[in-house]
Amino acid sequence: MNLGPRSRALRAGDLGPGPVLYWMSRDQRVADNWALALAQRLALDLNRPLAVVFGLSPGFLGATWRQYAFMLQGLREVEARLRALGIPLLVHLGDPGEVVAACGQEYQAAAVVMDFSPLRLPRAWKETVVRRLRCPVLEVDAHNLVPCWLASPKAEFAARTLRPKLWRKIPDFDALPPALIPHPFPWPKVVPPVDWEALASGLAVDRGVAAVTWCSPGESAAQAALDRFLQHGLPFYAAKRNDANAGVQSRLSPYLHFGHIAPWRVFHAVWHSEAPPVSKEAFLEELVVRREVAENFCFYNPQYDEVAGFPAWAQRTLHDHRHDPRREQYRLEELDAGATADPLWNAAQHQLVREGTMPGYVRMYWGKRFLEWLPSPEEALAAAILLNDRYQLDGRDPNGYANIAWCIGGVHDRPWFPRPIFGTVRSLGRSGCWAHFDVVEYVRRIDGEEAATQVPRPPRARRPLPQTS
Repeated sequence: MNLGPRSRALRAGDLGPGPVLYWMSRDQRVADNWALALAQRLALDLNRPLAVVFGLSPGFLGATWRQYAFMLQGLREVEARLRALGIPLLVHLGDPGEVVAACGQEYQAAAVVMDFSPLRLPRAWKETVVRRLRCPVLEVDAHNLVPCWLASPKAEFAARTLRPKLWRKIPDFDALPPALIPHPFPWPKVVPPVDWEALASGLAVDRGVAAVTWCSPGESAAQAALDRFLQHGLPFYAAKRNDANAGVQSRLSPYLHFGHIAPWRVFHAVWHSEAPPVSKEAFLEELVVRREVAENFCFYNPQYDEVAGFPAWAQRTLHDHRHDPRREQYRLEELDAGATADPLWNAAQHQLVREGTMPGYVRMYWGKRFLEWLPSPEEALAAAILLNDRYQLDGRDPNGYANIAWCIGGVHDRPWFPRPIFGTVRSLGRSGCWAHFDVVEYVRRIDGEEAATQVPRPPRARRPLPQTS
């Protein structure tokens, strides 16, 4: 069985007599989906029906209605696109591993194809499926430009150590998958449309965090967002990407997180655009290297969300400065409310709560403050992850875990000059933000004129900080 370069067998069993099942989880799209394309190819070779199974977890790592609403609306488009191809979408509420294992057993699946994820809980779900089924179980990485397990065989020290490996291997994975065809082997019985309202009502999630309104979910919306970025953001990306007021960021992160668009589709569009080469290079560094070094971090470091997952030098220096006095300390409730003495941090938190996002450079400033304001690195890390995953539309993502670990624990960084509390972990103060954007204007835009008047004036010298490795 030729699996293709993006695939690997998690279980090499005997083919079952039933259909091929594709377990959709992380890559919630029909177009440019290598896993779905492989599943159809297997079904065509075997003259079997094909179905897509989605296990809807009733509670996933603290996700709120904000994230579930975005996901469910995107899945509606997936269902419609699949139905046009004669492929049913089977959605069941429950533990996804148990759902897929039960479907595989009930339908005597010929084989099960599944998405790749480096995170702990989805990997546990996959282990359930592999343990329970006897048919072949195949994993496909349709979420990265280079499959994570092939990009590097180990945890990388920094972006600079993974960068050359990725760029050497990208040509081997450049081809987009073939488009799906109407499936000629029909499902043996009529599958009624998914009752999305009933599924939504069965979710015991926090509905106090509202769905976002600044973007729409789904494959069509993702392509439209990419088109807008190519026209209005990418040409200015190199010069303005750290300016929180410029509006040149791609805002593609939610679509990439939920798999509504393939990273290769974005890569090709940017690579072949007419934007200045310096801007294309700057954006592709984020899309290719920074994104996939985060995947590498979570895949090879089982303690990616713990202080024990920080590099040894960072653990030592944070321990040595554990009892350094904090001039300000805040309770989690105060941080959640954005009720600190720092108007810039408050504005960032308020934007996160309202919109489920914040500009990239502001996000670094936001993440660095937890270590200063909470009694220990452990509490700082836990609080940052909790707030990120509660409000960020693309929370519970390797990018989030790696970014927070960089902010608090020096992951993918090197030791810097020692400072109180941080030790040799890199610090980032308000002056660094002033070097890149008008802090007053950002606070005014988010929190209004009164809050903007509370922003301390910028320092006289305004030098950009060195770029991270």
